[in-house]
Amino acid sequence: MQTSPGVLSPKIPDPISGPLPQRLLSLDFMRGFIMVLLALESAGLYQSLNAHARGSALEALTIQFDHHPWHGLHLWDLVQPGFMFMAGTALALSLDKQQQKGVPWSQSFKKALKRSGWLFFWGVLDYAVRPGGLSFELWDVLTQLSFTLLLAFLIFRWSVTAQLAVSIGCLLLTEILYRSTHVPGFEQPFTDQHNFGNYIDWILMHKINRGGWVAINCLPTAAHTIWGCVVGKWLLKQQPGATRIKYMVTLAIICLAAGYLLDLTGVTPIIKRIATSSFVLVSGGYVILFLALCYWWIDLLDHRRHLRFFTIVGMNSIFIYLFFEIVGDRWFTGYVGAITNGLMLPLHFSSFAQEIITALCVFGLEWGLCYFLYKKKIFFRV
Repeated sequence: MQTSPGVLSPKIPDPISGPLPQRLLSLDFMRGFIMVLLALESAGLYQSLNAHARGSALEALTIQFDHHPWHGLHLWDLVQPGFMFMAGTALALSLDKQQQKGVPWSQSFKKALKRSGWLFFWGVLDYAVRPGGLSFELWDVLTQLSFTLLLAFLIFRWSVTAQLAVSIGCLLLTEILYRSTHVPGFEQPFTDQHNFGNYIDWILMHKINRGGWVAINCLPTAAHTIWGCVVGKWLLKQQPGATRIKYMVTLAIICLAAGYLLDLTGVTPIIKRIATSSFVLVSGGYVILFLALCYWWIDLLDHRRHLRFFTIVGMNSIFIYLFFEIVGDRWFTGYVGAITNGLMLPLHFSSFAQEIITALCVFGLEWGLCYFLYKKKIFFRV
């Protein structure tokens, strides 16, 4: 991991029919928006809201900020697909810039290997320290991203058709692996704790995640990163902005239709925790639609006010993710909570108010840290 100077994008030319500007502000916003959602979750905001809304009319809203227990889809299930999709789009923009500078493929490959190595390291470290000691686990999004980014890099110079074919191949291979496993105890493709993903986890880590998450999710979700690269290629083409939007919306509709068809016909249920092909298709469709909307609103219509709140966080996305996952979860949140609760207790704040204020204070300090790094022009990259 290294630091590099940078600034938020200045006023840029109208991209409606010209080449893509130096920075894609819609991508910066989307990255920051997702990181803000993750930071608020890490601070405990959604957990508190959901606990106090349980049994009320608001519960239907608050449960959207938690993963679906198994078969189904919540809003929160789209966060990781969005994270991996944006990584693919950013990869496409980065590789295009490297090609324009004449960087040889071998040098780009070394950089891609280094990036994947760091992502794998930080992903393993995120889960390594447990109350009972050190642990080796491969369920973190960064470990999965280390695989999906490397695969997307290796096929980046292929045609869009070939890239899409590889992404579908990843989904078909996943279907075959889950359905053709005949290992006793792991022969039920869509049953928690008894599927192919659980079997692979037992081989790799000698343990099975009680929440149902599996490490082999990196195979089907590689489609998200590949689709991000494909969309990045479309955005880089010399074509009207409306054409770029049309391509994205068309791909999104195809993904949504195929994914919901697989689910509604009972062929493959939508299950986020094992990243079934129907889930990957549906979640990918929603993510592509969201980027299309952001691109239309921000880059085409030039609505750029109030973006900085999000882009400041997005420009240090890897750093702040590791901060609230490792430091925040194990120390920072509890330390801040001890201070805020200690100050509010004599004032007879309700427990709910204490939880909400503490969560917002934790988030505010984390955002302030990102703002400090932004002002110092320090941006962590892998």
